[in-house]
Amino acid sequence: MSDLLAARSQMGVSLAFHIVFAVVGIAMPLLMVIAERRWQVTGHAIYLDLAKRWARGTAILFAVGAVSGTVLSFELGLLWPEFMRFAGPIIGMPFSLEGFAFFTEAIFLGVYLYGWDRISPRAHLGAGVAVAVSGAASGVFVVIANAWMNAPAGFTLVAGRVTAVNPLAAMGNAAALSQTIHMTLAAYAATGFAVAGIHAFLLLKDPANAFHRRALEIALLVGAPAAVLQPLSGDLSARHLARHQPLKLAAAEALFRTQQGAPLTLGGWPDVDARETRFAVRVPYALSLLAFHDPHAAVQGLDAAPRDQWPNVPAVHLSFQLMVALGTYLALVALWAGWLAWRKRDLAHHRPLMRALALATPMGFVAVEAGWLVTELGRQPWVIYGVMRTADAVTPMPGLIVPFLAFTLLYCFLGVIVSWLLYRQILRSPALPEWRGFYMPRRAE
Repeated sequence: MSDLLAARSQMGVSLAFHIVFAVVGIAMPLLMVIAERRWQVTGHAIYLDLAKRWARGTAILFAVGAVSGTVLSFELGLLWPEFMRFAGPIIGMPFSLEGFAFFTEAIFLGVYLYGWDRISPRAHLGAGVAVAVSGAASGVFVVIANAWMNAPAGFTLVAGRVTAVNPLAAMGNAAALSQTIHMTLAAYAATGFAVAGIHAFLLLKDPANAFHRRALEIALLVGAPAAVLQPLSGDLSARHLARHQPLKLAAAEALFRTQQGAPLTLGGWPDVDARETRFAVRVPYALSLLAFHDPHAAVQGLDAAPRDQWPNVPAVHLSFQLMVALGTYLALVALWAGWLAWRKRDLAHHRPLMRALALATPMGFVAVEAGWLVTELGRQPWVIYGVMRTADAVTPMPGLIVPFLAFTLLYCFLGVIVSWLLYRQILRSPALPEWRGFYMPRRAE
């Protein structure tokens, strides 16, 4: 394994591990806030138990996410010193704002965890809202920095040197809006469906359990709208790619030649040497329609660039297909659940829906991982699109396979520990009562 591949692999493994905690950190606080507000309004102790259990889970995942995020920060400087030298003055602002949002989230999460009987109910709920807002803001600022790598802006390049830096223009780059919307919705959809899937699985065994019914209700309230809106944000992202990163779109769709009325490719295996996609199903004119809202528009193919500027077409195409397939499944299940709820059906006793939700438990997170593969692999061979190649950004230090293997083993160990903690602290914490008709008086306002 070359040092470049080892550095890329280490960064990829670190990001793949961290992104799960980042996604949960965005969406999970919203679930606990909704549960607490429901308790304040109804006085039902189920919602209090839900809020406290979800808060414990949020704390565990936040702690591990803070560690893995810190590792990523060090890796940026240690593995990619040329990138940081070039990009640091330009994207320092979103990273600084992300740090501010992170510390805000940490402070108010502490207040939330230890303030149940120490501050007023309104202040406690406000602390939860602050955790939810700052968690979402933290994710947005990181995605803005990544968007700049895909659509660099806010500086002038003179003789290889960066001049006339405008941090606000850098943050307002062409990819920022589409990427932040897409990623934020993905976080709510993935987390909402993961929580809903766990409780749906338990409801298959005990459909009358009020605790799991209420948890399912709140999880779907967060995850279902996000899953339905996600295809619309995907359309926005596709139109951005068609204009600003046409090679990434061409790789995602395995479009080897530029053509008008380009078809949408479903499935298949891209044969790069033969420049064709085998075993694929093609929908005529659909790619042109999605990318430009014109069925006869010309879509740029991979043939528009030299071969050494192509990304890994099979990896990008398969990741994109997986992301779209899983996202479509979540959206369809969300619409199904919404339709049944609109018809006043008892979701917990609808076994086909509960099975579909249980099956969807990991799908949101798999789709997030696949989407980030498309984002990162689709930009190659550039670390800053059109400006700096990845090979020019890596550290000259040899032997990078050693830290790659060490960190991979460390993340595997941490993954096992986190799973055990979540199991013990949430699923195996004191046994649940039946929760049938059990109410707790509302706290005094």
